[in-house]
Amino acid sequence: MATESNPHVFTDVTVDPFVRGLLHRPENPNGKGLVLTHGAGSNCKSPLLIAVAEAFAGAGFTVLRCDLPYRQNRSFGPPGPGDAKRDRAGLKNAAEALKKCLGASQIFLGGHSYGGRQASMLCAEEPELAAGLLLMSYPLHPPRKPEQLRTQHFFNLKTPALFVEGTRDAFGSIAEFEQALKLIPANTKLLTVEGAGHDLGFKGKATAKDLPGRVLAEFRAFFGG
Repeated sequence: MATESNPHVFTDVTVDPFVRGLLHRPENPNGKGLVLTHGAGSNCKSPLLIAVAEAFAGAGFTVLRCDLPYRQNRSFGPPGPGDAKRDRAGLKNAAEALKKCLGASQIFLGGHSYGGRQASMLCAEEPELAAGLLLMSYPLHPPRKPEQLRTQHFFNLKTPALFVEGTRDAFGSIAEFEQALKLIPANTKLLTVEGAGHDLGFKGKATAKDLPGRVLAEFRAFFGG
């Protein structure tokens, strides 16, 4: 199983935006691929993405942890107002690379916060791109601004989605998520993480050691396989 100590560097410079990330190749591939990407202030080396990638690779998934285009262009800071469309194009290229270059027959998209939001927006635009979504700490609204909901595309989201949300996340309460998920025509599932904030218990070093296993179990139960 690929681990953080020896993931394979993966790049594809034949497309624009480029695909750049770290690839976990399982010992016993199940033919399924998962693209994972990061939140607004992070990158593909975040402890949460590493832990989730290792759990899924251990179960046979080929996992690509990738940097979004804005992060490829600058090593720190959040995305700018004009970055979202190109970031979605980068995610699409990563999904297609995982399918075409690596032989994955079924592709899932996942991400933390901003990365998950862009993945869900991409699937609302292109529903055939992925078999499902893994959305961790979806930023339902800015902290202390519940009126600014980021749900406009939910009405067009036809891709099944597993949401993983902490009960102390300032970007959206569990009650708010329960209402928001009713807007999505696709099947959805909400996995709550008691006491966790927006980082889901991962900050610096991983502290929520049981979370990746829980996410994997819920994912397999929800999507099958």
